[in-house]
Amino acid sequence: MATYDELQPGDSASFSKTISETDIYLFAGITGDFNPAHINAPEAAQGMFKQRIAHGMLTASFISTVIAMKLPGPGTIYVGQDLQFRAPVFIGDTVTATVELTEKLDERKWVKFKTTVTNQDGKVVVAGVATVIPPTS
Repeated sequence: MATYDELQPGDSASFSKTISETDIYLFAGITGDFNPAHINAPEAAQGMFKQRIAHGMLTASFISTVIAMKLPGPGTIYVGQDLQFRAPVFIGDTVTATVELTEKLDERKWVKFKTTVTNQDGKVVVAGVATVIPPTS
């Protein structure tokens, strides 16, 4: 865990996960998002990516993992996230979510992170900016 005072611009942390078919089905069950692009192989084969893709929000959720568990870590409150979905994630892809501190907002003691999720080839699949309240002690 890092407190507001300990955090410095440039601080970063990452988390990696290989996406399984089970991950996609569990996420669909939890969220109710049963879009055929995610769970129906024959229908997905007719779509723009020609195979099933992971939910964009499943992929983006690994940003939350980094923020909550690594940097700043436990006790952090997530207050905002801008996201851009730039490329699909397929079953078997390994994604890495990375956060990098870009700004400290002294008045409120909040921080902003550049957030990026890449696949195993280094291609950016999700990009954005997160605003969080780190622990103060």
